Amino acid sequence: MDARGMLESDPFSYRVTKGGLVLVSRGGRTVVTVGGAPAQKLQAALASAGPDEEQLLLAKATGNYRHGNERR
Repeated sequence: MDARGMLESDPFSYRVTKGGLVLVSRGGRTVVTVGGAPAQKLQAALASAGPDEEQLLLAKATGNYRHGNERR
């Protein structure tokens, strides 16, 4: 999954509203709201994803996933 195990110890959760918005939460707080076409694509991807893939999709949806400047 992720190298540091953060998605296991502090996982993301999500819910879909009647209006089609996807609310992504972590630690009980809403992190990001995805709407429109990206929300539809995310919903479709989440429907067919396993638990590990679901966490990675939600992490990527937050926009704070990988910037490319992390040290290894």
